[in-house]
Amino acid sequence: MTTTQQPRIAFLGTGLMGAPMCANLRKKGFDLWVWNRSPEKAEALVPLGATLAHNAAEAVSHADVVFTMLSNDEAVESLVLDPAVIAAAKPGTVFIDSSSTRPATAKKLATALAQHQLQFIDCPVSGGVKGAQEGTLALMAGGPAPLIESLAPVFAALGRLTRVGDHGAGQVAKLANQQIVAITIGAIAEAMTLVSRSGGSAAAFRDAIRGGFAESTILALHGERMITRHFEPGGPCKHQYKDLRNIQSQMALHDLQLPLTSSVTELFGTLCENGGADLDHSALLLQIESLNPKEG
Repeated sequence: MTTTQQPRIAFLGTGLMGAPMCANLRKKGFDLWVWNRSPEKAEALVPLGATLAHNAAEAVSHADVVFTMLSNDEAVESLVLDPAVIAAAKPGTVFIDSSSTRPATAKKLATALAQHQLQFIDCPVSGGVKGAQEGTLALMAGGPAPLIESLAPVFAALGRLTRVGDHGAGQVAKLANQQIVAITIGAIAEAMTLVSRSGGSAAAFRDAIRGGFAESTILALHGERMITRHFEPGGPCKHQYKDLRNIQSQMALHDLQLPLTSSVTELFGTLCENGGADLDHSALLLQIESLNPKEG
């Protein structure tokens, strides 16, 4: 990797999260090549100074650092381990996966890339589209400390970085983050339902508890979405459910009984099966309401 100048970056996956992350990298002056399976999403970044690549291998061939921000484990593996992508990468190139995957996938990628003199960091993020737009994401990195530290200016363009351990540790931290997000969304949805079915105002209830012990970003953002019933996705239910299924796999691996996580996984699964897969994960309210139909 180039150390005497700013690293050149390729970004593969410029969707809801990837596009604003790319915009912030360009604001900090990084040379950026972009690629997305749906080309129009990458083309939108060209006016910001990004260079459009016709395929992933072309983007990687120009880069010292390669970000991936994709939908699931299978998408990440098939792209990162594509022989054409690996052949295009210069020795020492750093692949940073900011997708949410299983910890085992992160370890597999690190091992496979090392065989080709390529480096890897798992660095999933939290903060949603708003955090990506504002450059305030929480970045959870797993990998060698010196390598992560060497890329501090890159991570600083995106948000606040914490190295949480070796390869795979970033993904464990993200899964734990998603536990808290899902369970908190469920708790707020149940509380909203309790208040509204008792004849109260959900909006007034939310205002009343703001600043108390129940205060959280989820109450602020997703609580408002529940009140306005605005469920256009920032974080789609299908992605939340995917993360929860990955948590279930990790629970089985370590023989863990986590009943709150298991319950909310079932709720999200039912919501996805009933047509809510592409709604924002705050739409869990709809699943809770369906269990409690209005009287009369």
